[in-house]
Amino acid sequence: MGKRLRLNYKIIFYFFGLLLVFNGGFILLSALVSLIYQDGVTLQLVSSGLGILIFGLLGMINHRNHNKEMNKREGYIVVAFGWIVMSLSGAIPYLATGAIPNFTNAFFETMSGFTTTGASILNDIEIVPKGVLFWRSLTHWIGGMGIIVLAVAILPLLGIGGMQLFAAEAPGPSADKLHPRITDTAKRLWLIYFGYTAAETILLQVAGMSFFDAINHSMCTLSTGGFSTKNASVAYWNNQPIIQYIIIAFMFLAGSNFVLSYFAFKGKVQKVIHDEEFKLYFKFVAIFTVIAALIIYFRADLTVSSIDHPMVWGKGESAFRHALFQVLSVITTTGFVTADYTLWTPFLVVFFFGLMFLGGSAGSTAGGVKVVRHLVLIKNGFLEFKRTLHPNAILPVRYNKRAISGDIVFNILGFFILYMIAFIIGALGFSMMGINFESSIGIAASSLGNVGPALGQFGPVNNYAALPAIGKWWCSFLMLIGRLELFTVLILLTPFFWRNR
Repeated sequence: MGKRLRLNYKIIFYFFGLLLVFNGGFILLSALVSLIYQDGVTLQLVSSGLGILIFGLLGMINHRNHNKEMNKREGYIVVAFGWIVMSLSGAIPYLATGAIPNFTNAFFETMSGFTTTGASILNDIEIVPKGVLFWRSLTHWIGGMGIIVLAVAILPLLGIGGMQLFAAEAPGPSADKLHPRITDTAKRLWLIYFGYTAAETILLQVAGMSFFDAINHSMCTLSTGGFSTKNASVAYWNNQPIIQYIIIAFMFLAGSNFVLSYFAFKGKVQKVIHDEEFKLYFKFVAIFTVIAALIIYFRADLTVSSIDHPMVWGKGESAFRHALFQVLSVITTTGFVTADYTLWTPFLVVFFFGLMFLGGSAGSTAGGVKVVRHLVLIKNGFLEFKRTLHPNAILPVRYNKRAISGDIVFNILGFFILYMIAFIIGALGFSMMGINFESSIGIAASSLGNVGPALGQFGPVNNYAALPAIGKWWCSFLMLIGRLELFTVLILLTPFFWRNR
């Protein structure tokens, strides 16, 4: 039996303090928005933000004399518990302002925000004070940024894919670095993230959105989150297709590898064009959109499934737009809604359920399994046929013309198996609460993939308010492990993690 693990608690609590400082600062930014719009909750937001910021500073000061070395175990703890610390402190503005007076609901909304899931318990979003709505969108944006930082700075140190397989906290075979120094790499990716957010805000405002709606939807698009300032989500603008096409374009960018965006801005377009994951991502979106659009055009009734003004430029354009929007929304795990896809024939219900397991690209803010993992699994599957015929041949899986090590392939296979087990256990958990089959598998897939909209009584035009309290905590756990790529959180539940040997 191994000895009890000795941890460098000072560096762990120092990082927790740093996260609280960031959270407090962003809440104060929300207080400024509250002051500008005079929504009546400025004082509550200021007190919440200052309290969290001061508490975080005290934590940093008390643990400033820490050992600078962080081992893998401490890294896992910082990443996993850091998300929980952010969510617990991030729930305070909801409670302080009375926007969400129940702690379970407030924590659920915050965890959904930071994990960029977009599942909500709010029945009437439009009556929520603007400062609180801004904070709600900021949780998405911070979560999206956090994923980029994790991808480049922390998870590589933990061996979770890391730079040997650059991906947003997920194994994905792409070893390209933007810059030799990790911190400079993170800065460049943050700059692209911020630039895309600003660009979408300007375009949405020009297209007819108010500035407040534009900046909120931009933050939620680039983080692939899906929170909206409207009860009808993006369906509110079904009579303004240009707004939806702008969001479509940025959802596509948010679901692609941010490293490729950097290469494109540097003029290295060939790197983008020849990237295998990007090509498959594009093909998935194109093929699935065509399938959905044809079925919607010939079989679905858009006047029933769309919330308002479904056909502005004709049925063909409307079918294409709604298909493209919903396919991208689910694949990139953004979760915005323009129509109720559960009314688009039983085939499309199963179709969109299947897309929840796809996910965006590695190195993006999207959740889910990720396209690159599917690519490696498909390639390895085909190679198994050749290995059967030629058992002595050495046939490595290749990605972007480079051979992938067997360890990485096994890592991806292990992840996929663990993901499916987590989905099954997740669905079983919901079914034990008395939730029907369709809704149980829908919530489990949506939460684990950080998609947002599910199936059944928790479908795209409904919310999660009806979920029992224990269901919201179970859902929050699934959102967390899905966002942090399973291993990061689940390894903390193993007894050997807490032993020296």
